[in-house]
Amino acid sequence: MSAEVPVTARIAAVRNSLQPSERRVADLIVDDPDAVIELTAQQIADRVGVGRSTVVRACQTFGYRGYPQLRVALAAERGRRAVPPVAQDGALGGIRSSIDRIADDLRTATGLLDADGVDAAVEAVVTARRLLVVASGLSAPVATDLAMRLTAVGRPAETLGDPIGQQIAARHLSPDDVCVVISGSGANEASLRAASAARAAGARVIALTSFVASPLTERADLSLVLASGGTFRDELEHTSRIAHAVFAEAFVDAVARARAGDADLARERVLEILSDNLGDAG
Repeated sequence: MSAEVPVTARIAAVRNSLQPSERRVADLIVDDPDAVIELTAQQIADRVGVGRSTVVRACQTFGYRGYPQLRVALAAERGRRAVPPVAQDGALGGIRSSIDRIADDLRTATGLLDADGVDAAVEAVVTARRLLVVASGLSAPVATDLAMRLTAVGRPAETLGDPIGQQIAARHLSPDDVCVVISGSGANEASLRAASAARAAGARVIALTSFVASPLTERADLSLVLASGGTFRDELEHTSRIAHAVFAEAFVDAVARARAGDADLARERVLEILSDNLGDAG
């Protein structure tokens, strides 16, 4: 896990997997980070009603050696946010502020990924006999875009809009196939059914999600977890969709590089088709 990932993003990614006592520590850190910076580990333990060892164990779950390291990281995170953004009036000003916030989130989006896991996902996609990409709800456009981009670089990928159709297609996969399931929450029921169908068929399941522990990651052979930079509610509303869309585009580039000359030839063919479909503006 990258040191650049904010404390709150680390907590959001693993909160679902915490024990109840550790979750109380996590919630205090997220709810009142400024106060936590000034508290000792024992004071935090007393405030939420757990033992000091639970506080230390929670910090280690978040990726730190102990509470002092988390405290320093939290202070640094709060320091970066100490200067409020300049207020911008009007619709355009609001749009610019939103883009600035999104840009900040994207800088740490890949902090929860590890190189071996990404390499394994790329290899699985490149070598799969058949590749199915599924998603429902807000993640559906990301799945459509990913499948189209992969096809454009010569790695044919399928996607279906109907959730039941996705489950049927997943059940017809084989052990030589791969199913990529995109779900920010990792709890979308239709996507979970598709993942289970793919597993039942013997196919490998790759999850693209925002939380380390979820029903989806339990069903996946490989999990690509993007740091959402926000809460579960933030993820549901909009944040992770943007990170997932950007990651999908970059992931396709990685697949294209792995396919070398084959991808170049595929792109040339795509450009020919695009050229044929452009109208004469003159």
